[in-house]
Amino acid sequence: MKALVWHGKEDIRYDTVTDPEIQDERDAIIRVTSCAICGSDLHLFHNFIPAMLPGDIMGHESMGEVVETGRGLNGTLKKGDRIVVPFTIICGECEQCRRGNYSVCQRTNRNKSIAEKVFGHTTAGLFGYTHLTGGYPGGQAEYLRVPFADATHIKVPDGLSDEQVLFLSDILPTGWQAVVQCDLEPTDTVAIWGCGPVGQMAIRSAVLLGARHIIAIDCVPERLEMAEAGGATTINFMTESVVERLNELTGGLGPEKCIDAVGTESHVTFSQPDTIYDRAKQMVALESDRAHVLREIIYVCRPAGIISIPGVYGGLVDKIPMGLVMNKGLTIKTGQTHVNRWTDDLLERIDRGEIDPSFVITHSVGLEQGPEMYRVFRDKSDSCVKVLLKP
Repeated sequence: MKALVWHGKEDIRYDTVTDPEIQDERDAIIRVTSCAICGSDLHLFHNFIPAMLPGDIMGHESMGEVVETGRGLNGTLKKGDRIVVPFTIICGECEQCRRGNYSVCQRTNRNKSIAEKVFGHTTAGLFGYTHLTGGYPGGQAEYLRVPFADATHIKVPDGLSDEQVLFLSDILPTGWQAVVQCDLEPTDTVAIWGCGPVGQMAIRSAVLLGARHIIAIDCVPERLEMAEAGGATTINFMTESVVERLNELTGGLGPEKCIDAVGTESHVTFSQPDTIYDRAKQMVALESDRAHVLREIIYVCRPAGIISIPGVYGGLVDKIPMGLVMNKGLTIKTGQTHVNRWTDDLLERIDRGEIDPSFVITHSVGLEQGPEMYRVFRDKSDSCVKVLLKP
């Protein structure tokens, strides 16, 4: 089969690879009908996340049709079923899964011993996302093996298109969880840094969950226009002071709830001293992540506020002002998304027409164009916000 394969920094190729096979009785094989490039994939593209190996298949947003099932699925899935595949692989049986903490499933990381050395305790296996999270082949491919498939799937009802449901695999529940973690009150102002796909889903989620005022911060015109269309007041950090504008918009009090939908690769001008510091330390491998956005959020967040971090961080950050966090009484909530905790509700909302996640798609191309589209997505050229790939 064909797949998008990692060969090193900024080197993704459209290769012929071995077809997946059933390896366990709880496995299923799907023919991938749609997949997507995620901002998290760019962290791998730039080699900021450790433990990728040449030959690894990329991708963790995928869906398709079941073509083969293991004997242990006991009718949970059958050939011909359409399913979305969450990026988190879950057993559905361990203590964390029973609590709904699916992204820290205790059983699905097949490189558990490595994860425990790095993280202290294992987290869940993830598709297409380094050997620290299991080294599972990803879904930017013609076929995908789904381990623990009886738990790791979202069955698609008739009448919904791939474009409507694909993003249940990651960015929609990720944006939703980011807002839920804010414990919204009807009087709250929510400020969201980053108007990429996750930020866009967080904006729509904040609207559905009843935020009084939503402020979105970015510098890409197409993203800012999309954010404004979704109900947000926008700040272009290239032309405006984020701190000054937030004070203007909140009466000098700051937003109660702040969401970091940027993560490790904070792209900002060199006008801020900490950005020069981060770049220099990153170049000599003394720091892995650029944390300007996180520092700014800690500074502007209203005392006793909540900071929610769906943006991915991969390693070490420096100069985090913990004194501000402690003295202002801020609460920080983070984590990979517990996808299946939210998908029943979100699927119903899609079916009722409350939200159509397909609005974020700007490019729909064949899988063979994937290597080129990684660069288009990275450069935000051609008004690119989200890339859909069709194997």
